Amino acid sequence: MLMFPPSVRIFVALDPVDMRKSHHGLAAIVSDQLGLDPLSGHLVFFVNKRRNLAKVLFFDRSGLALLYKRLEKGTFQLPEVQEGASRAEIDPASLAMILEGIDLRSAVRRKRYSRAADRLGDS
Repeated sequence: MLMFPPSVRIFVALDPVDMRKSHHGLAAIVSDQLGLDPLSGHLVFFVNKRRNLAKVLFFDRSGLALLYKRLEKGTFQLPEVQEGASRAEIDPASLAMILEGIDLRSAVRRKRYSRAADRLGDS
């Protein structure tokens, strides 16, 4: 499983992108279309129109880094969100499932402790 510090957020760009874009082109999409700071250190996941290519853009304290994956068979499944949204936020486990080809709709999540939910119950 992918492990990230709790401060790192993972965003999925829901609109397909041209996979010929590199660091600068994807960073422009992050800032202009998604309204995020490409130098924040958060990960942004992109797919192409056929959803068989994916890139992950992030800033690693010294420069923009780009991870690239091409599927030989099958497609990446994006999370379901409200219509009209340009991005979605997911957790590291969901990113790992997307990269492994697990259907997010059929994945069952068991209840787990959440510090935020615990604080709401104390009120």
